[in-house]
Amino acid sequence: MSFRKRNVGISGPLGRVPVSVSGSPLNDTENVQRLNRSENEAGSVTIPGVRPSPLDGRLTTSTGTQSLDNLLAGHAGLALGCSILLEESGTTDYAGTLLRYYAAEGVAQQHHVHVVGVGEQWGRELPGLINSSNTEQREEPQKTEEKEKMKIAWRYEKLGEFDGGSSSSRGGIASFANPVHKLKQCHLCKTTTVLQRLMDTAPPSVDRSPSSLSAGTRQLGEPAVFCHSFDLTKRLTLPSPTAIDFIPLRPVQGSTSPFPPIFQAISQRLSSSNPDSIHRLVIPILLSPALYPPSASNPENILQFLHSLRALLRQYPTRLTAIISLPLTLYPRITGLICWMELLSDGVIELAPFPHTIDTGPSLTTSGAATAEEEKPQGMIKVHRLPIFHERGGGGPGGAGVGDDLAFTVSRRRFVIKPFSLPPVEGDTEAQKGDVGTGKATKVDIDF
Repeated sequence: MSFRKRNVGISGPLGRVPVSVSGSPLNDTENVQRLNRSENEAGSVTIPGVRPSPLDGRLTTSTGTQSLDNLLAGHAGLALGCSILLEESGTTDYAGTLLRYYAAEGVAQQHHVHVVGVGEQWGRELPGLINSSNTEQREEPQKTEEKEKMKIAWRYEKLGEFDGGSSSSRGGIASFANPVHKLKQCHLCKTTTVLQRLMDTAPPSVDRSPSSLSAGTRQLGEPAVFCHSFDLTKRLTLPSPTAIDFIPLRPVQGSTSPFPPIFQAISQRLSSSNPDSIHRLVIPILLSPALYPPSASNPENILQFLHSLRALLRQYPTRLTAIISLPLTLYPRITGLICWMELLSDGVIELAPFPHTIDTGPSLTTSGAATAEEEKPQGMIKVHRLPIFHERGGGGPGGAGVGDDLAFTVSRRRFVIKPFSLPPVEGDTEAQKGDVGTGKATKVDIDF
C-alpha cells in the first residue's frame, strides 16, 4: 500500500506530465491556457439556435413558439431535416402567425430564412422581440418582499420579534415566564444567527436569469436563447435587407409547373452556403389562387415538388427545416391530393378556429382550467402526425397526449397550445349536485 503527501497531484498512468512542443513540461499557467483554448474551440463550433434533443440527441431548432416546440414528440423543438404541414380551415390566418414566429426566430438566430410566394411586405410584418430587461424591472418591485423573506427558512421568520414584546409571536410575552421555554427560544435565536452568518459568508449563488445565461453563453459562442419571445404589436427590425430571401413565383403558361424554379433556387442556396449554416423554408398558403396559378394544384406538379423537397430535407438532415401552410377550405382533407401531401410531410397539424357566432353566444369556449385572467381559446389543434414520433417520444404539452383535446390561444405576446375542456353546462343543477330521481342514492343504485 503506497502513501503520498496531501495536496500533491497524481501523475498520469506512466508517471508522465503534460509537455509542450519543445519537450519541456508545461506549468500550471500553460495548462490553464491550453484548457481555455480547447473550450473556446469547442464553443465556437456551436451553432446558434440549435441544440440536441433530450430524447435521442438529434439536432433540433425552435419554431419560435414554445408550446409548439413542446408538442413535437418530446424533442422540445423541430428536428432538423423535417417539415411540418399546417392546415387551417376557415378564413382566419392563425397558421400565418405561426409562420411569422418561425421566420422571426430564424432572423433572431441569424439563420438563412427563405420565404416562397409572398413579397417583402410579408417580411415587414414579423413580430418584434420582447425586451426581457423591461419585464424584469417591472417584476422586481413586486418580488422584493418575497426575496427578503426567502433569506432564511420560513419557520424562523418571526424569531427576531422577541425584543418587541409582540403578543403575536410564538408563545407571546407570557411564555417567557417558563424557564425551559425561554431556553428553547434562546437556542432558536442562536441557530438563526448562525444561519444568517452562513448565508452572508457563503459564495454567491449562480445567477440563472436569462440575461446572465445569455452573457455567459455568448462568451463560449453558444446560443443565448433557444426560443425567443415575440410581441405581435411590434415589428422586427431586420439586421440587413438580405436577412430574408424572398423567392418569387414566376409566371407560367398552360399546365407548366411553377415549382421547378423554386426548388432550384432553394437547392442553389443550400449548396453555395456555409456547411454549418441553418436554413428555414417558409411557404405560406400553398396552392392559394391568390398567389399560385391553376396549374400548381395539378397532382403531378405539387406532389413532385413535395417529393423533391422531402429528398432535399434528407440530403441536408442537419441544415434545413420547412413549415408549410395550406388552406383546407379550398382543399379538404378528404381529397386524395391532400392525403398524398400529408404522406409527403413529416408532421401534419390542423388548426380549427371556432366560428364567430360563438363570440356572441354563451361562453362555451372557456377552458375548464382557465381563470378569469386567462384569455379564451380561439380554436382547436388536431395533431395528425408528428415528425420523428417513435417509442421514446410522447409529445403533448404538459403531459397531454396526441389524442387529447388541445386548444390554441393567440394573445398579444404569445401563441399558446394547451389542453381544452368544456365548462359545466349552465342550468343543469341536478347533474351538478348529483341528484337523480328522488335525490337519494339507494343501495340498488350503488351496487353494480
